Amino acid sequence: MNWLLAPVLGALFCFGLAPFDQWWWMLLSIGALFLLFMQRDTGHAWLAWAYGLGKFGFGASWVYVSIHEYGNASPALALLLVVLFTALTAFLFCWPLGWLYGRLRNAGRTPGVVWRNAILFVGLWGLLDWTATWLLTGFPWLYAGNGLLDTVFSGWLPVVGILGTSALFALSAVALSVVLLCRQHWPSIAAGLGVALLPWLVAWGLMKVEWVTPANTHTVALVQGNLDQNLKWQRDQAMPNVRRHVELSADHWDADLLIWPEAAITFYPQQAEDLLEQLARQASETQTAFVFGIPGITQIGDGYQFQNLALGVGLARGRFAKYHLVPFGEYVPFAFALRGLIDFFDLPMSSSVPGRRDQPNLHTQFGELAMAICYEVAYPQSMRRKAATASVLATISNDTWFGESIGPLQHMQLARVRARENGRWLLRATNNGVTAIVNHQGHIVAQLPQFQADTLRGEFTVMQGITPYTRHGSLWVLIGLALCLLPAIGGIFAARLQPQK
Repeated sequence: MNWLLAPVLGALFCFGLAPFDQWWWMLLSIGALFLLFMQRDTGHAWLAWAYGLGKFGFGASWVYVSIHEYGNASPALALLLVVLFTALTAFLFCWPLGWLYGRLRNAGRTPGVVWRNAILFVGLWGLLDWTATWLLTGFPWLYAGNGLLDTVFSGWLPVVGILGTSALFALSAVALSVVLLCRQHWPSIAAGLGVALLPWLVAWGLMKVEWVTPANTHTVALVQGNLDQNLKWQRDQAMPNVRRHVELSADHWDADLLIWPEAAITFYPQQAEDLLEQLARQASETQTAFVFGIPGITQIGDGYQFQNLALGVGLARGRFAKYHLVPFGEYVPFAFALRGLIDFFDLPMSSSVPGRRDQPNLHTQFGELAMAICYEVAYPQSMRRKAATASVLATISNDTWFGESIGPLQHMQLARVRARENGRWLLRATNNGVTAIVNHQGHIVAQLPQFQADTLRGEFTVMQGITPYTRHGSLWVLIGLALCLLPAIGGIFAARLQPQK
């Protein structure tokens, strides 16, 4: 029965995230998984893997749209690839939770043992969240903290970031499970309720703290071209693509900042020198900082490879090459076996090379602009480093790959979290949505409807100061999570040192 319940609990976790935003399902999911762990003496690793199958199978189901609709894979092949992706992701980021728990847990059901195992579970949960930011390039997508953005619990985000916020929420969930497990032990009931409520109460107090202060306000125009993904990269569509963006921008060159989405221009810079010169001249004459997405070609040894670029012209200066590449989207692991399997693995952008990790921000008349292209806005540490000296955050994306699935809405939520963590406004220009202006508290100030061509005109504010998370990152959170393992380890040693009867 537990093997059937675990994937259901994993899927229920995703109802706490966009577009559902029912955070209590995450509370139930995490707490119930701990209860399943406490009911078993063996098999924790595969129970955790089964939980991951439900979590990633439902939460990342949008992968199917990319592979089937835009990779031209048959439904059967697309489903098989999604199953393999889900199984691997669950193995990497959930299986170790159960494996380590099974080896470090304390046997027994006494209140002391229950509490040691609960703290162990929270520490492992948080550390596995951390590995998802870097292991095999990472997949930092389905975090509990994302679904807490519109609750009082978001007060933690500018202090401890997404990793700390998610771990504290897990602590709250597991503490309620301790109450159920120790329902005949009044001290544990009181302690469990207190531990469950304390993060919420502290978060309520943190919501009243303003970590940053407003400075200057500027105007921005964000273009949403709504290009058909099946046509966008066809050679004869390159100029029509540009014309559409030019037409949508015609009345907005007076804005302080104009942003076109990822790969709005499908020419390589070497092929479009006259066009780029014309756009740069237009931006200079109107005193506009103009940023746009364009594919790039860079020389690697004796050959040339693809890069995903954001260029700044006019009053914006600089060049940013995407650093965090999408596995199976912008580079293909095991390419020798997968090339030619589906069209998606043979597109030019599936052979991308990353930009440098230490690239500078773009420069504008109102300060530095911290860029993220598409998927890399999901990486908290990368955005934190850029935000430390930036006046505003910007991200350009092309979520057309995910159709009408939940993927684009989850992606928008991730971008909002980066704004809240770093106390900076965030400007998001996409091909077909969600194009939005987000304030420093992670709230959407204005947005365009999905799947229509339009331009979002609005204002953003440059914020001064930095949040505790921007200053310190997740170091103290990771130390705290590691310390959560010590009581369980200590209990194991204490049990082994007891004399045998």
